[in-house]
This record gives sequence, C-alpha cells and structure tokens, in this order.
Amino acid sequence: MIEDKKHKFEIPRQPMPERVPLERVLDFMEVPLGYAAEAAVAEADRCLQCKDPQCVKGCPVGINIPGFIKLILEGKPGEAARKIKETSSLPAVCGRVCPQEDQCEKLCIVGKKHKPVAIGNLERYAADWEREHGVEVPEIKPPTGKRIAVVGSGPAGLSCAGDLAKMGHSVTIFEALHKPGGVLIYGIPEYRLPKKIVEEEIDYLRKLGVKIVLDALIGRTYTIDDLLEEFDAVFVGTGAGHPTFLDIPGENLNGVYSANEYLTRINLMKANLFPQSHTPVTRGKNVIVIGGGNVAMDAARTALRTKAETVTLIYRRGREELPARLEEIERAEEEGVKFQFLTSPLWFLGDSEGWVAGVECQKMELEEPDSTGRRKPVPVEGSEFVMPTDMVIVAIGTDSNRLLTSVTPGLEANKRGYIVIDEETGRTSKEGVYAGGDNTTGAATVILAMGAGKRAAKAIDEYVKNK
Repeated sequence: MIEDKKHKFEIPRQPMPERVPLERVLDFMEVPLGYAAEAAVAEADRCLQCKDPQCVKGCPVGINIPGFIKLILEGKPGEAARKIKETSSLPAVCGRVCPQEDQCEKLCIVGKKHKPVAIGNLERYAADWEREHGVEVPEIKPPTGKRIAVVGSGPAGLSCAGDLAKMGHSVTIFEALHKPGGVLIYGIPEYRLPKKIVEEEIDYLRKLGVKIVLDALIGRTYTIDDLLEEFDAVFVGTGAGHPTFLDIPGENLNGVYSANEYLTRINLMKANLFPQSHTPVTRGKNVIVIGGGNVAMDAARTALRTKAETVTLIYRRGREELPARLEEIERAEEEGVKFQFLTSPLWFLGDSEGWVAGVECQKMELEEPDSTGRRKPVPVEGSEFVMPTDMVIVAIGTDSNRLLTSVTPGLEANKRGYIVIDEETGRTSKEGVYAGGDNTTGAATVILAMGAGKRAAKAIDEYVKNK
C-alpha cells in the first residue's frame, strides 16, 4: 500500500494542452484543448482514492470525485460522466469554468506535498467524452403531478430544474432573453466556454423533460403571483445582472461600457461580427479595462480579439491581490494584456464630440492588513496622471436587479436588493417561493449557484409533496 502511494506521488500532474497565444488571440475559439485519453488515465492514477475524501467536502454540489476518477482510470469515461451527473447537471460547464483550485483541489490530499489531482480537467474529459459518444438519460422517477416554475436559466435555475425533473416533477423554466443559459451564454466568452457546450447541456435537461419558455420577463410578462396560480412552487434564480459603476465624472461619455453590456453584446448578440450581425459595438484601438476579477479578464481578452492595439487593465491593488483565477490572469498576460497596478480612476475625459479620450488616474499604496487580512488601498498625494484611451470597460462587479422584488408582495429583500432566504433550503418569505444563486448572495461562481439550486430543489420536493 505504501509503495502504491509512493508510485502515485511520482506521477507528475498532466498539463492541459492549450492553443498558443499568438494564434488564439486572433479568434474566439476555445483556448484549452482538453485531455487525450492517455493523459486522463495518467492523471486519474494520481488519485489516492481516500476513504474520507476531503475533495468532496470542497465541492458545492457534492460530486463523488473519487468515484468518477476511478472509472476514468478503469477506462470507463462514459460511466464516469454518469457518476458526475448523479449530483451535477452541468459537468462540461463546471469542468471549464469552476474554480477547482479554491474548492475541491484545494483540499486534495495529494496537494499537501505535490500538485493536487486535476479534478476539473478530469471532469471536463469525462463530460466531453460522453457528449461525443452519446448522452444517456438517467432513470426518472414516476410523475408526481406537481408543477414547478423556475425563473431564470442560469446555473442556479438549470441545476434546480434538472434535479426536480429527475424527481418526477413537471418543470418549466422562464427565461427573459431569447436564448437560455443566463450568464453561461451572455457573460462568459466563447474562448472560455463555447456556446455549443452550454446548448448541449441544456438539451440534456430537455431530455429530462424540462420545458423552457423564452422571452418571458418575470415581473413584466408574468408576475410571481401569476406563476403561483398555475404552479405548485416557484424557484427564482435570476442572478445579479445589474452592472455596478464607479460613479465618477464622465461615466456617460460615448465609448464607456459596463462589462455586462460589452460582453452581452459580443457573447449573446455576436456584435464582434457586425455588420453581419445586427448589433454593433465600439471597437477601441487603445482600450482600458477597470477591475481585477474574472469578468475584467474576460473583457480585456475579448477586446484584444476585436482587434484592439493595446489593452490595459487598471487595478487599485497589486498583482497578488487580483481576485481573478490565476490561470485567467496568466492567459491574459500571455495574450498581451498590460496591467496598471496600484492605480485608481478619478474621472473620464471627453473629446469635442462626446467620446471618451482619457482617464485621469491616481496612484495608490497599500496599508498594512486589517482584521480581515486585506490591505486597503489609499491614494498617494500628488500622483495624478492621464492615460489616453478611446474605449473604457468598467468591470467592478454587478448588483441585483430589483424589478422582480419590487412587484412581488411578500417577497423580502435586503437593503442591497438581494432576496432574503433560509440558507439551508432557499425558502423565501413568500409561501411557495424559493430562491438561490447570485440574486441572494451577490456575484459569485457558477458552481456556488448550482449548489444553491440543488439545495432548493430538495426543499421544493419536500414542500410540494406535503402541500
């Protein structure tokens, strides 16, 4: 047994092949290429098959990680995919965009002394293999006669809908936009998450019996109360799609975008193909992106792909404090994004025609860490300078859209507009209404939203059975 473990520790972590930067920055095709079978088996062989797997405790949806990895090692990737789908409805999505390094892989025992097992890469491998060789629909429980409405087709809504459908309930998703997928479609660029992958994951839910109604804005087209007249329960997973701005002078100049609008125009409406598409978008030559998270990296890398000559990302802290995933930071650097650290914008300068022409900035320095362990940025007196630009993308976060809560009597929201829920069940203050995801927590990750959808599905199942 000791020798077996020693053998596993000697196996190096298998790198994920990627397209080279000079090639990939010219198009929107996916950057990571996925594992070949030999690499997947070699990586699976690194797993210790722990009796008390800590990695599972780090997964918000509780995937049987040792179980699916063992099946890959045995040369059964299709069975591995089905094992994942026992608890996760979107494995091909999570294998690409889930921050495994801060969740399951962070708790991997192998990672205590060596690089952790590449759980996310193996999840992607299994899901992609199944998709290419034929997806099997799992056994669905007999119909219960209960009907549930799901508002929003993002990760929380899709996860909740998939679980409820497998429980035998009739599920209908209501989506405000003309395509389902939520942030998976309009927020994450094609080169990180191909739309075909999302569409095929959604087709899998349709095979489970989930119905999807598009162009249905709940709060306008229908109200929650309208849905409660027809359905036994409602799950609200509308996300946090309202952009946050800096609230500084010049923010209304032409050429200043929120990252939310910019990425939606390109990801969902194909503005990068204008005039072939019907949606235009400004194409700056010297682009500035303000922010430091994954969305900021997405906006910066997308601007490069729309033929910007320079893209500079402004962040008020240092590189070590960037909240984006390390692999996304590194890919941005490889592709040519420049970083202006310890810098904060003061206002936007315009030209005579009302277009943005520059950003007045101020240098910052970091104080000693406070009780939370974070170092606060403070201005350096007399350090102001101007950065010329012809386009700015503000990527400093999103907030809750208050439309739905403002027209739903009895649905409690907090001061920031987020729906108040019981964290264990997703139950809201309104009878029969449950919620989960970014519209209850603020902007977070895809997998955390999926976990919220799963918890709510379990609670809804119990509620409608006892109704």
